[in-house]
Amino acid sequence: MNDRIHMFWDARVLDHDTGSGFWEAAPSALLAEPELHPESAPRIRNMKAVLERGPVADALVWRAGRLATEGELTSVHSASYVKEVRALAERGGTRRHWLTSTTTVAPGSWEPLLAAAGTCLAAVDAVLDGECSAAYALVRPPGHHAQPARADGYCVFGHAALAAQRARERGVERVAVVDWDVHHGNGTQECFYDRADVLTVSLHMAHGAWGASHPQTGAPDELGRGAGTGFNVNVELPVGAGDRAYADAFERVVAPVLRAFRPGLIVAASGQDASAFDANGRHNVTMAGFHRIGALLGGLAAELTGGRLVLTQEGGYARSYAAYCLHATVEGLLGRAPSLPDPIAYVPDDVTRGDAAIDRVRAALAPHWPTAF
Repeated sequence: MNDRIHMFWDARVLDHDTGSGFWEAAPSALLAEPELHPESAPRIRNMKAVLERGPVADALVWRAGRLATEGELTSVHSASYVKEVRALAERGGTRRHWLTSTTTVAPGSWEPLLAAAGTCLAAVDAVLDGECSAAYALVRPPGHHAQPARADGYCVFGHAALAAQRARERGVERVAVVDWDVHHGNGTQECFYDRADVLTVSLHMAHGAWGASHPQTGAPDELGRGAGTGFNVNVELPVGAGDRAYADAFERVVAPVLRAFRPGLIVAASGQDASAFDANGRHNVTMAGFHRIGALLGGLAAELTGGRLVLTQEGGYARSYAAYCLHATVEGLLGRAPSLPDPIAYVPDDVTRGDAAIDRVRAALAPHWPTAF
């Protein structure tokens, strides 16, 4: 296990203004008080504060992020898409512009978007340069829904995909992306769907396709295409899956496939929206469940990559509890025992809820990974 994690941070990510309305929708004239968009600066401020003030603070090394270049963005995104986003984000006035029904940019968003992407690239470069073994890019907005030429689900640029591609360009032969955000990592999937050099694994609720911006289903039979067949792994879990189901999914699917793939680097898309108190998730994962995820991933990184691990911040919209769940994740990554009491977890954990779903995933993967199962 790593005994230190380098935290990459750029305060400019706070300046991406997603505005307010009826949760993620436009404002309603029927309501007296609009809500902040769920993907807003306070959630990341809380995450940073808990990490700085909590018991894990002594194991964290805070480092500066940077702006990405447009050339770096086009390693996974089309040049025309990058140009389109920049034009909208640099347009004058005060009006927000909607890339999708949930995803917005505002005047002044361009530099924060570059800061989010560049900070993730700074994290992966630090690991590959040997400056640290484990790096965490604490950024917003999330990125794992962003496809090569399409925004989706609050995401504009694909941070985990950018990190994985950077590692490949720098000579890492095989890169694995493990995503436990509660929603399907469709953007990362789309970036590498026909490739065998990047293994993409997504654990998520069984929500299916949700429109033109997210046509992928996230089902176990989305296995990849051509040379990439078998190298895209989707673990759908039923709503309310809970701590045990996520741990079982790691132990029965993620770990065997990673051991068979033998990556030189693991990139993790780290979301906390599977918690019991997240309106976007409701998967009943508690701080203990996130601690277990961190411990399992940290153990796999130690076993397979010499500890080389890069994490990008994804979802987590219960603005207080998500921060506590991130602290628990980090303690798990470090191999430390949980040190903060869970202030609000009380939903019972149904320990059999994920069994059938995990069995379906293993059955779909078995022909492609005969040595894993």
